[in-house]
Amino acid sequence: MSRFIRMREMDNIITIDGPGGSGKSTVSRMLAGKINSLYLDTGAMYRAVALAAKRHGIDFGDGPGLGGLCKMLDLRFDTNEDPPRLFLDNQDISMAIRGPEMDMLSSEVSAVKEVREAMVSLQRKMAKGAKLVAEGRDMGTVVFPEARYKFFLTASPETRAERRYRERVERGESVSRNTVGEALKKRDRQDETRSISPLRPASDAILIDSTRLDPWEVVEEIVTHLV
Repeated sequence: MSRFIRMREMDNIITIDGPGGSGKSTVSRMLAGKINSLYLDTGAMYRAVALAAKRHGIDFGDGPGLGGLCKMLDLRFDTNEDPPRLFLDNQDISMAIRGPEMDMLSSEVSAVKEVREAMVSLQRKMAKGAKLVAEGRDMGTVVFPEARYKFFLTASPETRAERRYRERVERGESVSRNTVGEALKKRDRQDETRSISPLRPASDAILIDSTRLDPWEVVEEIVTHLV
């Protein structure tokens, strides 16, 4: 009976994975709003860990230290905002976790076993009893492998780099397209080659190439698969 209950809970979870710049964050937020679900930005959670570790001076090679930090973190999302705002110990860190440094540090910290275990446990607790769109890099493969609906977004390297470049310019950063493209390639290598929860589509995930699609077109494509 308990497994049956777990399987029924997984009917309410949609996972959307993919590399940076594939459009998964925007699409996930829009989809969650359209189908009246909660949106879980797991990437932001790893960024929060990276920010906290940096602030506390914890070495990123110190697995036990990072694991202990994760157990003490007070993380919560304010879902009344769009996009949702993330608070760490009641401090809004939504802007502090964005930027090229946190891109790389979050990828580095997410490869640490103790961090991964702590975050997966927290993400599953957040999802318990909820109707949820979970976005990240291992939602369909590790965190919610029994989810009924799994999607993996891709896009050409050029498209992904252009999207990320525009995001950073809109945040007021002064950066070149080439720099953004190289940073994305480095992040991809880190995510795809790490030994723990590497970035890859689940065997039963539906792949969607968003290169020539706008976010709403991707959302509509996903909706056609929901029954």
